[in-house]
Amino acid sequence: METVKRLHFHKPTPSGWLSAALASLLLLTGCGARDGEGKTEEPRTRTVFAMDTVMDLTVYGGSEDLMREAEALILTLESELSVTAPASEIFAVNGAGEGSVGPDTAEVLSAALELSERTEGKLDCTVYPVLRAWGFTTGDYRIPSEEELDALLPLVDWRRVSLGDGRVTLGPGQMLDLGAVAKGYTGDRLLALFREAGVTSALVNLGGNVQALGTKPDCSLWRVAVADPLGNGYAGVLETADRAVITSGGYERYFERDGRIYRHILDPDTGIPADNGLISVTIVGERGVVCDGLSTALFVMGEEGAADFWRDSDDFGMILLTEDGRILLTEGLETSFTPAGDWTDAPLTVIGRESGRGGAP
Repeated sequence: METVKRLHFHKPTPSGWLSAALASLLLLTGCGARDGEGKTEEPRTRTVFAMDTVMDLTVYGGSEDLMREAEALILTLESELSVTAPASEIFAVNGAGEGSVGPDTAEVLSAALELSERTEGKLDCTVYPVLRAWGFTTGDYRIPSEEELDALLPLVDWRRVSLGDGRVTLGPGQMLDLGAVAKGYTGDRLLALFREAGVTSALVNLGGNVQALGTKPDCSLWRVAVADPLGNGYAGVLETADRAVITSGGYERYFERDGRIYRHILDPDTGIPADNGLISVTIVGERGVVCDGLSTALFVMGEEGAADFWRDSDDFGMILLTEDGRILLTEGLETSFTPAGDWTDAPLTVIGRESGRGGAP
C-alpha cells in the first residue's frame, strides 16, 4: 500500500494547510500602527495561492495598493522561478542549458550557489534530475535503479554552474531547481517592500515559511507554531520578532513502498533520501533565503553535522526534532521556544557553543 503526501513548489512546507492555519491562529494580534484615537489599527490581510501553496499576508498600517503590489510581486517571482512552468526563466535555462535571466532569478541563484558552497554541497541547486527520477517533482513516485542513480549523480554539482552579468550556463545535462530558497527569498522581498512603505509590523506565512517584520502592534512578540511532524497540531511555539522561522521535514512529502518510507529530501552525494534520525529542522534567522536553504541542508547533515555547522556559524538558531521523540535547540532559543502537544514532555537538549564536536550535542 502506498501513502503519499504532496509538496508544493519543490520546497517542503510544514504540514501544509493545517500548519498554515495553526500559524495564523498562533500569530496573535495585539508598538505599531494606531489610529487617531490611539487604538490599534486593524490589519490588512491577503491570501494568495502561489508556488503551489497558500500564502497569508498580514500588514498593519499598509494600504490596499500595497497589498496588491505584494500579491503582484509573489506572482511575478513564481512566474520567473518555477521549475515546471514553461514560461519561467528557470524552465528556459534548464531546456537550453544556458540563458539570460532577470535580476530576481540571478539573485536567488546567487544565494543558492553561496549556500551550496557554505554547506559543502549538502544543499545543491542542481539535484533536480535526481528528484525527478524519484518522481518527487511530478507525484509519479518510483524507486530509481542503482544504475539510473549512477548515471544521474554526476549531473549534481553546483560548482559547474556559471552565473555572471545575468547569464547562466549549466554543465551538460544539468538542471536547476531553486525551490529550496525561493520562498525564503520571496519573504525577504515582501518584508523589504513593506519597510519601504513605512510598515513596522507585518507577518507573512508562505505555506509554513513564516517571516516577521517588527513585533506585533502592541509591542509583544509574534508566536509562531512549529508543526508536529508526527501528527496533527504543533510541536511547540516560538516567540520572536524581526526573524524568519522556516522548517523542512522529511514528513512533508514522501511515499511508502514495501513497508519503507522514502522522503523527498535527498542527500546530493548519494541521490538517496536522507535518513539520519531527523524528522524536522527549523531555522531561525534574519534572512529568509538563508534560513530556507539551511533548513534543507542541515536536515541532510543530520543531528551531529547540524550541531557542528551551527557552532561554526553566527547568523541563525535551530530547532531539531528527532524520530525517537527528542527536541534539540541551540542556546539562545531555550527561553523563547515552548514545547506543546505530544512534545510537551519530550526530552529537550540545548546545543551549546562549547560542546564537543563530532559527538552528542
